[in-house]
Amino acid sequence: MELAGVRRALSLTRGRTGVLAAMALAAMLATLAGFAIGTGSSANAASLRHGPGKTRIDRHPRRFVRIPRRIPHAHGTYIDKRLLPNLRWIADHFRIYVTEGYAGRLHGRRIGCPKCHVSHSDHKIGLAVDIVPHSFSTTCDRSWRPVTRLAHWAEPTQNQPVPPFRWVGYDGDAGHGCGNHLHLSWIHAAKYERGTPSRWVEVFRVRHSQSKSGPSSAVPLAKSADPLPDY
Repeated sequence: MELAGVRRALSLTRGRTGVLAAMALAAMLATLAGFAIGTGSSANAASLRHGPGKTRIDRHPRRFVRIPRRIPHAHGTYIDKRLLPNLRWIADHFRIYVTEGYAGRLHGRRIGCPKCHVSHSDHKIGLAVDIVPHSFSTTCDRSWRPVTRLAHWAEPTQNQPVPPFRWVGYDGDAGHGCGNHLHLSWIHAAKYERGTPSRWVEVFRVRHSQSKSGPSSAVPLAKSADPLPDY
């Protein structure tokens, strides 16, 4: 029906009513474009409403890499490379800032804050991130809303994280929560060796065509003077 309407409007442009027909054609095309955009937005909204969705096991070559500028983060933050697609998607859909990723020794120097985490922390194998709002505040104010939405998206019910997340630390967890930080860990192989990437990691599937532009890197945030132990 839409195609027929477009053809009719085009034919009318050859007559005395050409101007009005052209206006009708423009309006029709705008409506169709809006429908297409709305469909894409609905898909994004659905993915946010229903959580991460389908997951897969990633056994690709394992290594720690710097978080790219596209994902707002503290300077010098590293992560297991296999998490990058998930982290990009999260940064594109929630206004966040990553304060910590991998924590341990790398290339002969210390990365992150190993002493800030428990001995078997997922930070020490690069499969965890600590997150605060892009506009950081130590007060639980409206700037924390995107982080709170992300926490509920990853864990709709307390202590029941949705795969691929292994643990979600936020409101109700000591040393975490609104005004402090959100912790996300990914499910991984049982064998654990500090400073060594896990044999495999579970990640959610990312549809790159649905990603949207996220904020650029922000100014590095100051570290807490008295950091609390984290997982």
